[in-house]
Amino acid sequence: MLLNIEQKQLNDINIPMSVSWLFSQCMEYRGRQDLYSKTQAEMLNSLLNKTVIQSVESSNRIEGITIERKRLAPLLNGDIKPLERPDKELLGYKRALDYIYKSDFSETLGSRLILSLHEMTCPESGHAGAYKQIDNEIIEFDESGKKKIRFIPATAMDTPDLMDRLCIAYGRSHLPPLLKIATFVFDFLCIHPFLDGNGRISRLLTTYLLLKEGFIVSRYISLERLVEERKEEYYAVLYNSSQGWHDGNNDIIPWWSFFISILKEAYKEFDSKVSNQDVVAPKADLIRREALSFIKEFTVAEISAKLPDVSIPLIKKTLSSLQKEGRLTQSGQGRGSKWRVL
Repeated sequence: MLLNIEQKQLNDINIPMSVSWLFSQCMEYRGRQDLYSKTQAEMLNSLLNKTVIQSVESSNRIEGITIERKRLAPLLNGDIKPLERPDKELLGYKRALDYIYKSDFSETLGSRLILSLHEMTCPESGHAGAYKQIDNEIIEFDESGKKKIRFIPATAMDTPDLMDRLCIAYGRSHLPPLLKIATFVFDFLCIHPFLDGNGRISRLLTTYLLLKEGFIVSRYISLERLVEERKEEYYAVLYNSSQGWHDGNNDIIPWWSFFISILKEAYKEFDSKVSNQDVVAPKADLIRREALSFIKEFTVAEISAKLPDVSIPLIKKTLSSLQKEGRLTQSGQGRGSKWRVL
């Protein structure tokens, strides 16, 4: 059996215009990311913190692992101790994400890395850090509760060899990086190498490989959240593209299209947030700095005189924010109002 990523004909496949368009958009967005990294470091750190929480929550919720929303951030921040298995699995996913974010990506992609991620992510599974020892099936239940087999993955006996071949083929593949990553993740899901945690590990490997290939958006926008928002489509595309996988007769293009569309959606969101921040945040920071430097009462006009390039509405908005934070107080109304630092 040849894995999709091992098939030489993939290099010559006629890629539909829709996929090429998505691909070119992602590459265009990627070309702007270095500028953001240099100019928006503080804002990116804020995005990273939000992304971790969203990714942990969404990736586990896709698999039916949930906890009370009000406990999530305190748990991940170490403010409360884990209680039941869901707590520990959520913490495990965060541990794996932290490992990926801190990686220098010099480690060769292989079973050692993949098993390590599984051991971190599924600490309560009873088979953490080990490939499946018995054959498994991907099943679903209809409305009446009747079991239906959606897909039969690779056998337990074949799994170690297939995983080694998958990692080696990834290193040798001549596909464009995004298509190479998408194909790797697809083959991984078809092999289904673990008894539990395959979906979560596939999403962690997606993040790892995107970062390794230089697509930093997966650090700042939760791909897991975007997949969860399109969960039904995700399962449908995976099902359709996996038909005929064992014989090498499957159609991977719908999966490519879905995979790259998620990345394009992430880049679009990332670009929007950073672009807006690039215009507003520095000016707002300047206003805050000037306002808090006054040792006596001051007016909007005095701030405007010091910052002539900043609009009056933005000055008023920023001062109101400082007032809500309890850092400024206002006396009077209208043009004669004055502000004072508390």
